[in-house]
Amino acid sequence: MDLVLRDALVVDGTGEPSYRADVAVCGGRIAEIHREGSPGPRPTAIRTVDADGLALAPGFIDMHAHSDLALLRDPDHGAKAAQGVTLEVLGQDGLSYAPVDDRTLAEVRRSITGWNGDGSDIDFDWRTVGGYLDRLDRNFGGQGIAVNAAYLIPQGTVRMYAVGWDDRPATDAELARMKELVDQGMREGAVGMSSGLTYTPGMYADDAELTALCRVVARHDGYYCPHHRSYGAGALVAYGEMVRLTRNAGCALHLAHATMNFGVNKGKAPDLLALLDGALAAGADISLDTYPYAPGCTTLVAMLPSWAGEGGPESALTRLADPESAETIRHHLEVLGSDGCHGVPIEWDTIEISGVSAPHLAEYVGRTVAESAGLRGEEPWVTARRLLTEDRLGTTILQHVGHEENVQQIMRHPVHTGGSDGILQGDKPHPRAYGTFPQYLGRYARELGILSLEECVAHLTSRPAARLRLADRGLVREGYRADLVLFDPETVAAGSTFEEPRTLPVGIPHVLIDGRFVIEDGRRTSVLAGRAVRGAGAA
Repeated sequence: MDLVLRDALVVDGTGEPSYRADVAVCGGRIAEIHREGSPGPRPTAIRTVDADGLALAPGFIDMHAHSDLALLRDPDHGAKAAQGVTLEVLGQDGLSYAPVDDRTLAEVRRSITGWNGDGSDIDFDWRTVGGYLDRLDRNFGGQGIAVNAAYLIPQGTVRMYAVGWDDRPATDAELARMKELVDQGMREGAVGMSSGLTYTPGMYADDAELTALCRVVARHDGYYCPHHRSYGAGALVAYGEMVRLTRNAGCALHLAHATMNFGVNKGKAPDLLALLDGALAAGADISLDTYPYAPGCTTLVAMLPSWAGEGGPESALTRLADPESAETIRHHLEVLGSDGCHGVPIEWDTIEISGVSAPHLAEYVGRTVAESAGLRGEEPWVTARRLLTEDRLGTTILQHVGHEENVQQIMRHPVHTGGSDGILQGDKPHPRAYGTFPQYLGRYARELGILSLEECVAHLTSRPAARLRLADRGLVREGYRADLVLFDPETVAAGSTFEEPRTLPVGIPHVLIDGRFVIEDGRRTSVLAGRAVRGAGAA
């Protein structure tokens, strides 16, 4: 054997009770599990690690990640590796970098600068989904990437490519082109399709268009992962829309960062769960992911009404520069409740600036828009408009509109999985980017008892692996890939906070991918064992 993890408390990902065992690794896979008290000799190996006092779990799967460029630029990627994440799902919220042509690439780079940076340090030498996945494999001189990665076809990017930025139904020819792009992406290795239905231009798609695309995804055994049309005033209606749409399409559904936010949804998690339970009982294939925090994170431009973004980023900046258009935008935000802000009138004291692209705007970071406006002696909209225009739409925000009781109730559901929604950009990112998985294990399993240790690990491992149709990941089982995490169940905790969001977790001394240590004795090694994980429909 290459390695034996001796006397580990095996939390195998099934949700069943943990047990003590020696786990032997050979050739990147789990070769033998020798339970305590079993007959026969214990396995021996070239190297033995004493795992007494540590829990051994499958590697954690981040079902909602925004590391699309971070994996290409950062060989360390400690934000995720140190948490025990061994696989991330990219291409989220309907906006990412494949499939594209030259025009679409330039536009999507502008659109999600707040999520991933402007990409000026990246050689965009791909245009297709397959090209992007190949680039992950040959990155850093062919060594690969820090952790494994799967990819969702971004529906907003597909619409940008085939239709542009117009708020109108697609023509038959445009819909046919979008279906071709989705079909090609699934054959090239995507695991499904995502949408951002509060982000332009993906939000301009009607249900018939989305249903047609989901049917293509279903043919390749993929799933649809929507950021649906409202997490606020119309949340339950929006969830119901996604359930009906995917059932009509015969497509599996995975609800992105599924929560109930804003004052109108306080205490309404049971309503969402009843909706899902009814659909599951009727035969629907549904799962969801959440992060274990109340506040959310997005871009400031995402708050604007959808009509303000029609035509693309430059058109949005033109409208913001025009006093009459800017006043109409303000009225929609503050009085009517824009669709970008989920149908709820914006509360500027809940919008905290977490990152800016322009250095001269750094003074705003860590303050709410309302606080910043007060210091300047101006109305909050004046401050917000200045940020949007001077930062060229690159400002990221924390949105303090969540409810802890909703977070806890949703994470208990049997179809729940973990997803960080981690945005790594900005001077003060959301701590979920660095802390989601130890936060589940430390705060919600050990301290609060919301989930047992075994059930918590299942939520973070086997359940997402099942959604991704991965036959050899997500469990500590002989023959499975040796993507493994050793952690101390008594001390594991998120180090990241809202004040110090880039602090690494504690209590996770070892992380292995493909049987190789990427975290050893609590430190990042130089190993790049991550690769692109292609979907079941790959040709």
